[in-house]
Amino acid sequence: MEKNRNVQRKKIRKKGGPKLRFKFGGIIAIFILSTAVCFTIYMMNANMNDDFLAEEFGTSAVTPSEEAAGEAKEDKTLQTESAARTELSNPVPQSPAADSTYFNDCCLITDKTLIGMKGCGFKENCVFGTDDMTLSTVTSVKIDSSFGTLSPYEIVKQKKPDIIYLMFGAELGAASADTLAEQYLSFINSLKSTLPDTEIYVMQYPPVLYDTDTLTNEIVNNYNNKLVEICNNLGIYCIDTNTALKSETGKLDESYWSYETLSLSDAGYNKVAEYILTHVVQ
Repeated sequence: MEKNRNVQRKKIRKKGGPKLRFKFGGIIAIFILSTAVCFTIYMMNANMNDDFLAEEFGTSAVTPSEEAAGEAKEDKTLQTESAARTELSNPVPQSPAADSTYFNDCCLITDKTLIGMKGCGFKENCVFGTDDMTLSTVTSVKIDSSFGTLSPYEIVKQKKPDIIYLMFGAELGAASADTLAEQYLSFINSLKSTLPDTEIYVMQYPPVLYDTDTLTNEIVNNYNNKLVEICNNLGIYCIDTNTALKSETGKLDESYWSYETLSLSDAGYNKVAEYILTHVVQ
């Protein structure tokens, strides 16, 4: 009798509800399937709604046509910059004469070579330099100006002219053409970094009236060739004021020299001003 009861209890246990068993592989399969379904729905919404990305992330979708237009614009910009550099021709060729008001937007930084051009084309308060200033002292020598007693370099930084003309070379002969060219390059780079929107014109150094043991027109020509090379490399302008002041013999035209001041004469300064106005990059 006791044995029958035990058999019945075992049968009752077996009749209990089925036990739930989960396999790890099945869980992974369910997860992958759910992810795939969600991704499919997400992509369908993105394709059907052009503003979907903007609504989701606060950004606008870039269509292929817009992307192509952007690339075309960038390519056009690069082509324009490349063309501008290709069109750079130094020394600057002759151009239709500009009006004398052109000088209103110009400044001149010079050593003693063109210091006498104050009031000759350039306004008196727009010519910066001294008789003893050189390329090596242009950033340190102080002169009086409306901005205070500053170096020519500091003055133009404050003034921010549209156009700057440069003339240096008075120490040529005492210093080599290579040395001056290196100093010129350094100074121009300083100007370009400080005044990126200002046009820069380098004027070639005038010929000498007579060759000496330390300075000849061959040395001057070599120096001027280096200036053209610098301007071409930096993408700035160079004008051939050397040729403008030459006589048929290749030396300085005597009418452009003052034996009294031992510098260019008024006729020489006027010739430089005239040459500037007829050699402007439009």
